Amino acid sequence: MPHFIIDCSEDILKLHSQDEIIEQVNLSAVSTKLFHKNDIKVRVNVFEKYSTGNKKENFIHVFANIMEGRNMEQKANLSKTIVKDLASLLPSVAHIGTNVIEFEKASYFNKNMLDPNYQFSMP
Repeated sequence: MPHFIIDCSEDILKLHSQDEIIEQVNLSAVSTKLFHKNDIKVRVNVFEKYSTGNKKENFIHVFANIMEGRNMEQKANLSKTIVKDLASLLPSVAHIGTNVIEFEKASYFNKNMLDPNYQFSMP
């Protein structure tokens, strides 16, 4: 936790590699001081077929899935930081966006939580 899922047009990868984009999102997330570096997970979905307002223009959008508990200012700063940093990395890309989706602590579960000694904590 958290999970950052990046959707992007395939031509984005002509500008920068998936590894570079993943690293930038990771660095952006770490810079907000909301997450532990080792907890951040980042994935990329590349699209060959898509539409951006009835056109086919490059895009990149990051879905930030985080555990509930951060305030609106923290979530807005996370979104702004990711967009600002991606805009610096990809200045020719007009369509760059991020949104934050919160997991509910009560309904979230993963394999580590099967251990009876597991203690859920947030930074």
